[in-house]
Amino acid sequence: MSATVEYSTPRERTAAAGRVREHLETDGIVAYPTETVYGLGCALRDAALRRLAAFKGDRPFLLLIAAPASIEGLVWTAPALRLAELFWPGPLTLALPAREGAFPPQVVGPDGMVAVRVSPHAAVADLLAAAGGPVTSTSANRPGEPPARSGDAAASAAAGLERLLVLDAGELPPAMPSTIVRCGAGPVRILREGVIDREAIENAVEVE
Repeated sequence: MSATVEYSTPRERTAAAGRVREHLETDGIVAYPTETVYGLGCALRDAALRRLAAFKGDRPFLLLIAAPASIEGLVWTAPALRLAELFWPGPLTLALPAREGAFPPQVVGPDGMVAVRVSPHAAVADLLAAAGGPVTSTSANRPGEPPARSGDAAASAAAGLERLLVLDAGELPPAMPSTIVRCGAGPVRILREGVIDREAIENAVEVE
């Protein structure tokens, strides 16, 4: 059974900060609004990661971060730093090489990459401040179902997920997904075109 806290206004988010921090520090999972849809996430704690992976499947989770400097263990290529400078905070996900052993397996892709994003949504900034570090992100829905655009829909979609706290900021407007760009040792590759189109990425860096 899930619990819900109001998370729309700065005052509501400040009031909830202590509860959110304690929830994440004790292996809880949160549903929260982003600039696209509601996400499900947790701190990088083994029990929470395993529970979330059992609910969502084996695809690695991306990480929401406060800024490039706020996370260790990633290799920031020059193109990645350029894209981050231009498009963050924003709907751009960067897949970057991770140093061996720096991250739990639930966030590392088969190619050793970890996907990160800095969201422009104020609720995410406050969530990360409460968490004191990165929070995983995956859409708040079961595999094959549409993503949730409201706190109520997120709670319904994640029914049965133990220790879920819904950070309810109301209904989100329709939005395209984030653009995903791989910035590894080889050429930059666009893995998914979303809000930020290919032309904008190509104007910033050389793309395969």
